[in-house]
Amino acid sequence: MKWIKMYTRKELNGMFTEGQLVIYGGEGVCRIAAVGPSSLSGTDKTKLYYTLTPLTRSGTVLTPVDTKVLMRPILSRQEAEDFIAKLPREEPESRSMRLLKEFYQQIVPSYDCRRMAGLIRSAVRRRKHALRTGRKVSQMDERYLRRAEDALYGELAAALDLPEEEVLPYIRRTCPQWPE
Repeated sequence: MKWIKMYTRKELNGMFTEGQLVIYGGEGVCRIAAVGPSSLSGTDKTKLYYTLTPLTRSGTVLTPVDTKVLMRPILSRQEAEDFIAKLPREEPESRSMRLLKEFYQQIVPSYDCRRMAGLIRSAVRRRKHALRTGRKVSQMDERYLRRAEDALYGELAAALDLPEEEVLPYIRRTCPQWPE
């Protein structure tokens, strides 16, 4: 099974280009609006910066080209379609309750699609189990489930050129076993 390659800027000759869609840190999918020196006061005029426009909110983000924050190209359309086609075979990762929060905190900011899919399946399974047994649904599971869904479905929406609200129906058509 082939997994999605995570690129480093070194592999991409160090630069993303204007107009390119990227995953950036906690912002999710962003379009690179500009690459160049910053005109803002307090920034190093000798450095190059990316001006990013998040797709899910208004505003811009300015970050140095050599940032240490996670930044990678979004999946291609083909990679997104291949990923969705393999979803039924993805096994959710599980952890003891004691390690669950730490586990969730590692997955969501990593923007690792495979692991986020596992988190979604695991959290939905935990929710269904709690409801079936008359227990309260874990607020931590729900919070990280929403964050993982926003991150994963946001990237898939950009890669497939779909509105974000159409991603889950698209996945369910391709993979009827995918949790709701």
